[in-house]
Amino acid sequence: MPTSQPPRVDRNRSGVLAALAAFFLWGVLPVFWKLLDFLPPPSIVAQRTVWSLVLVLGILWWRGEGTLLLTGLRSRRALGWHLLSGCLLASNWLLYVWATLHGRIIEAALGYYLNPFFNMLFGALWFGDKNSRWQLAAIALALGGVALQVPAVGHFPWIALTLAVTFSLYAVVRKQAPLGSLAGLAAETSLLAPVALAWLVLAHSSPAAAFGGSWIHAGLVVGTGLATALPLLFFGHATRTLRLTTLGILQFLGPTIQFLIGWKIYGEPMTGARLLSFGLIWLAVGIYAADALATRRTDG
Repeated sequence: MPTSQPPRVDRNRSGVLAALAAFFLWGVLPVFWKLLDFLPPPSIVAQRTVWSLVLVLGILWWRGEGTLLLTGLRSRRALGWHLLSGCLLASNWLLYVWATLHGRIIEAALGYYLNPFFNMLFGALWFGDKNSRWQLAAIALALGGVALQVPAVGHFPWIALTLAVTFSLYAVVRKQAPLGSLAGLAAETSLLAPVALAWLVLAHSSPAAAFGGSWIHAGLVVGTGLATALPLLFFGHATRTLRLTTLGILQFLGPTIQFLIGWKIYGEPMTGARLLSFGLIWLAVGIYAADALATRRTDG
């Protein structure tokens, strides 16, 4: 019916805008984490966990969905899955923040470029997903780009691979966990909060030291909750309104911005071999995007 088209178009447009907002924010977040270099990476992740929990619990209460979290945490199965997903998420956060503060933003960006390709591999391994010939070619090119990183930077790109693997495993575990995105994040941060609080108490001589010793630093610390939750909220809206193929193509915006920030703003080294390596990754991304669009047209 003609009258049904505008709402569908509007929802698609809002989904695209939400996805762009989420991936843009994730792309520029290295600049924010750099501002927190007055704290060690474990303390940044601990603060991020605590303040994300505070914000997410507030959103759940405002939406009247607190019972979802309480019901989910009564189940041993849910507790186990969300504890595992929380540990994977925290380890990913910790390595990402450490890499950002130690001049490895470009290598971290490589990890998030690789994430969709590991998703395809793990989907085939655990869920029986079928990969097309073009998708397999994209995976092979992406792995070839990773192999070129060894001579390009002089070491095995363990940061990129660990970030890609932990985030892809997080996606695998979250598919098994019963709670939705917002309640699931609340469950994960709730389970990790005692460890985070214990770290902040034991690793710092005073509460003021855990907040950086000034009001400006304290404001940045509290802002870690918003920096975590805001892109996730945008992303949650995008996943409800867009095809996963569209979302998969748009997600490469984030690591592209990270790559440019590491190279152009913080002056991380960029050699010809490293550019060739990323060239293979970008070619893999192009093949992935073209195949996704072709599949979308075929499916109608």
